[in-house]
Amino acid sequence: MIEYAEIHADEAKQQFGDICRLTIACVADGASIGFIDASDGDAIVRFWLGALESLERGERRIWLACHEGKVVGTVTLAQSMMPNGRHRAEVAKLMVHPQARRQGIARELMQRAEQAAWEKSLSLLVLDTRSGDPATALYLSLGWQIAGEIPDYAQSTLGAFDATTLMYKTAAPGIS
Repeated sequence: MIEYAEIHADEAKQQFGDICRLTIACVADGASIGFIDASDGDAIVRFWLGALESLERGERRIWLACHEGKVVGTVTLAQSMMPNGRHRAEVAKLMVHPQARRQGIARELMQRAEQAAWEKSLSLLVLDTRSGDPATALYLSLGWQIAGEIPDYAQSTLGAFDATTLMYKTAAPGIS
């Protein structure tokens, strides 16, 4: 059984090693989540330390999916801190461990992040995903729209430069 929970800074610190191991496993499997080398643990640790600082400041929210006490998925919601963008947030680092995929974990994590955004009266969510990734179908099935594509946006784990698809979702009428 998969358990889902939004975590706060103290809990995130306790789960820090598992979150980093999840990231390493996803990068090793070829995920385009900002890292190009799964063996570069220092870069992954630095990223998550920064994310924890952002979490402590209230700029980011993090949800985990756990199976038998082990982190198998995560998603973050980073609210814009600029005065003209406080109505929006970015969905980032949606990851599911390669051995835990195809169980609806990513869908559930996305729905939890979206619901939290709407409850906070945010009216716009944005994300980017490697063009052609299976995740695009998930986002489209959840009502996300494609805004466009940028060629050669990110280097892959194999060294090629991949396009990224920019996507957005607005709050349903009456939600925000």
